[in-house]
Amino acid sequence: MTIKISSSDLRVGMHLHKLGGSWLKHPPFLRNSFLLEDQKDIKRILQAGIKEVWIDESKGLAREAKQEQPKEFTTEEIPEEIIKDEPVGSMDEEIDRARKFCNEAKEQVKDMFNEVRMGKSIDSEKIAPMVGEIETLVQRNASAILSVARLKTHDDYTYMHSVAVCALMISLAHQLGLDEEQTRLAGIGGLMHDLGKALLPPVILNKPGKLTDAEFVTVKKHSKSGAAILQKNGAAPEVVDIALHHHEKVDGSGYPDGLAGDEISLLSRMAAICDVYDAVTSQRAYKDPWDPSVALQAMAKWEGQFDKKIFAIFVKSVGIYPVGSLVKLSNKRLAVVLEPSAGSLLKPKVKTFFSITAKAAIAVQIIDLAARSCKVTIEGPENPENWGFKSLEQFWL
Repeated sequence: MTIKISSSDLRVGMHLHKLGGSWLKHPPFLRNSFLLEDQKDIKRILQAGIKEVWIDESKGLAREAKQEQPKEFTTEEIPEEIIKDEPVGSMDEEIDRARKFCNEAKEQVKDMFNEVRMGKSIDSEKIAPMVGEIETLVQRNASAILSVARLKTHDDYTYMHSVAVCALMISLAHQLGLDEEQTRLAGIGGLMHDLGKALLPPVILNKPGKLTDAEFVTVKKHSKSGAAILQKNGAAPEVVDIALHHHEKVDGSGYPDGLAGDEISLLSRMAAICDVYDAVTSQRAYKDPWDPSVALQAMAKWEGQFDKKIFAIFVKSVGIYPVGSLVKLSNKRLAVVLEPSAGSLLKPKVKTFFSITAKAAIAVQIIDLAARSCKVTIEGPENPENWGFKSLEQFWL
């Protein structure tokens, strides 16, 4: 028998059937249905602010079971430093947190793709907590998770691309002011948008060069196959639509259905932007990554591809000068963006490392362009390729 009880009544030995409240509050990587065997899991549920849960009395202790239990925690008994929101750390700490998460998430997405290849159903209980954790990381420090998720090797591109697009979708949903449900669907859709690629021949998916016309025709089938897989597994219609239509263009020249303008759903128009931005700023087998700021400038010039209003808001969500961007300063220095400023998109914190005048490396210096005493400004983005820079991650990661 499944009954709803207060979270404060949870005991070790009960079988948790379902968590109540917003999915965004669910503790990261805590699945819905399992036997409570550790007091720490109960504390995590209380700490997350979840007030009610459902338990299955046929699989564990009943609500009124009387037996000695380890000390339980109620919301009144949890120390203040635990119950309050965890403070956001420095940029370095948030990047480290994001890196650890991405390593775990990559393996979970890889498992999901492998299950699809073997014809197995998708375990939705594994998906929601992962998206919830990405939501938490975006809320803590969007720049950290968006920057880390952008870094990927050729071998893990497909899996990390899914994580990155999920994070970009959630961040964009926040900027658009979408409600909790739409944000949830945006995140899940971003994570699952390329699921159909699991069925592509590896020789095509991992090809280290330009695809032939015939190979590209095969690749284009991933949107329909991904949508079919999601529909078969009971995904929300909005999530299915993202998988199906994230390659549509507002001028009608996209695929698979040649939709135009508002014929493309809001979430799919969002996904089209997030998908391309992460693709062009990532290391691929056949090309080097574009600098984030250079990518934004290029995408802004592509007529007919994106919804311009959504793209303008997307730029705000990632920043005019995203973390890792190479910029030219008014003092004739080149610098890498370290973190955005809360007050101005044009005044991030940067690290200078190269003199344009001397055409030589210099001792690194961190400059907060938003500081009142700072007279240095950004003159514009620079393309690392024009300067022969192969890797700038060393300056910010």
